[in-house]
Amino acid sequence: MNGSQTRSAAHGPVHGLLPADTTDDVRTRGAGVSRQVAILPVGSFEQHGPYLPLATDTLVACAIAREIADAYPVHLLPPVTISCSHEHAAWPGTVSISSVTLHAVIRDIADSLRRSGVEALVLVNGHGGNYVLGNVVQESSARGERMALFPAPEDWEEARVRAGVASSLLTDMHAGEIETSVLLHTHPELLRPGYETSDFIADDRRRLLTLGMSAYTDSGVIGRPSLGSAEKGKALLASLAESFGAYFSLLSGEEDIGGPESGSAADDGAPQGEARP
Repeated sequence: MNGSQTRSAAHGPVHGLLPADTTDDVRTRGAGVSRQVAILPVGSFEQHGPYLPLATDTLVACAIAREIADAYPVHLLPPVTISCSHEHAAWPGTVSISSVTLHAVIRDIADSLRRSGVEALVLVNGHGGNYVLGNVVQESSARGERMALFPAPEDWEEARVRAGVASSLLTDMHAGEIETSVLLHTHPELLRPGYETSDFIADDRRRLLTLGMSAYTDSGVIGRPSLGSAEKGKALLASLAESFGAYFSLLSGEEDIGGPESGSAADDGAPQGEARP
């Protein structure tokens, strides 16, 4: 059974980026855990060089979220598709909202979920510029609410190593080996020609927040996309799904539940990385 068939069996068909669950699906899945966990992919709409789509971060976040939903009894939500991409404003097509707006959107979604009986929320972040998401989780946790941000840098690093990604997380900053690999695995039809010859390194970016990306790259690329492969993308997602097990146990209270079943994607020893930019 391939990945799409697994998703259809477990959660109903996925139309584009939108889960096709019914209310009964959500109710049935929630009945099997002590505390239900929702998964919210948070992406962006920003330049990713001449070969990756503006929606790349959303596609990556959704790929991670779907991999998680295939392995754990979670409530998969549709993605937030526009976020804080202000550092990419110099490139046509990039659209941003303020950090205050993104903070409010996440808070409203979490409040709404709790009213419907879903007590825990995991933000699967696909864009490193969404710094405010860390504050949202900190504040929610301090109020006694159950929320997490995934993947952590350590999850990305473990995935990178396990997948055989050659670029460090510092070097693989934007439209590089990791993002290219994930899309080669999940949406190869969306890549344009050029990733094979677009490598560009700019490891010293200490004034990025002041100057924006255009001070460090003309193409919008910082990384080594030429090293990307579908095999690495598959391995990255599998590693992240495995890493999510500890988050699921913590938030759901189901210490014995979680972890991809034998034969699932998370078993074939692979990693991932990028949720930074």
